[in-house]
Amino acid sequence: MAHHAACDHDHHNHGVAGSALAAELDAAEARCGAVDQRLTAPRRRVLELLLQAGQPVKAYDLIASFAIDGPPAKPPTVYRALDFLEKQGFAHRIESLNAYVACRKEADGHAAAFLICDCCGATREIEPKASAEIIAAGAAAGYALTDVTIEAHGLCADCREA
Repeated sequence: MAHHAACDHDHHNHGVAGSALAAELDAAEARCGAVDQRLTAPRRRVLELLLQAGQPVKAYDLIASFAIDGPPAKPPTVYRALDFLEKQGFAHRIESLNAYVACRKEADGHAAAFLICDCCGATREIEPKASAEIIAAGAAAGYALTDVTIEAHGLCADCREA
């Protein structure tokens, strides 16, 4: 992800690597198996890239990074994998950035809120207490809401101190 033009300090990596990455991917595989779904090689690779990034990634950056040795993936392969990962709760789409981020929560259908650093791109997922109020307000207005996502932009602690 590109950093803000005025952001000229060193950035930190919030991604997952090594044995922690392997454990996350194994847990995802187990969750898929528990609901009779398959974490195919392309789906696993896209999830791996999202976990390694630790911040929102645009689909075309995933396409370019997809192949370890060889040509990049075709766009439909990555978009199908992203669609699967979203439906299974492994990824979220950050609308304001037109990018995707790994979901590390295990609850099905949870409301999502994201704190997004406009400097380094770090994104933190939190559980919003306001989502229950939004769902109740929607119900009072006659809506049956199925999804609540909140995106908040600002500066992370590291970038504020830099």
